Amino acid sequence: MHRLEALRLGHAPALLAFERENRAYFAASISDRGDAYFAEFDVRLRELLADQAAGLLRFHVVVDDADAVLGRVNLVDVAEGSAELGYRVAERAAGRGLATAAVRKVCALAATTYGLRTLRAVTTTDNSASRAVLARTGFLVTGDIDLNGRPGLRFARDLSAVGDGPAGAGPGQGIGSTAGLIGDW
Repeated sequence: MHRLEALRLGHAPALLAFERENRAYFAASISDRGDAYFAEFDVRLRELLADQAAGLLRFHVVVDDADAVLGRVNLVDVAEGSAELGYRVAERAAGRGLATAAVRKVCALAATTYGLRTLRAVTTTDNSASRAVLARTGFLVTGDIDLNGRPGLRFARDLSAVGDGPAGAGPGQGIGSTAGLIGDW
């Protein structure tokens, strides 16, 4: 079983392991985070958690029964009813619908819990897996973008169709709980 949880300090060791184990895999499709990211991980995580507490961003991790991080789904630049969505899934969990399920859950959270009306996302045109996740979760192409010298696409999702409950989250993917647990599936 997998759980989507709001990122908290206790996730630090598992999150760092996730990022290290998948560094080369992620760098094949997006810009590498660089050595400084790993060297300054704890400091940066505390800064991000402070921003999360202030409502400037919303970070989530997907964990398995052993509390290993399998993915993350983030909302950044949260302002005026909108945010930008970003996500990544471990290589060992890719291709199994995990990203689609997690993005659906975060879209529902964005509408019902965070009060957002619109989400934006970007990906390179050659990242067919990411484009498929965005299409399956209701994002529409809104234009072209250059992403670090590579052609890309901008996407947006109107969250008004999500409604007042966890619609779009799928069966068994309820929202809301204590201790940062958002739901499991």
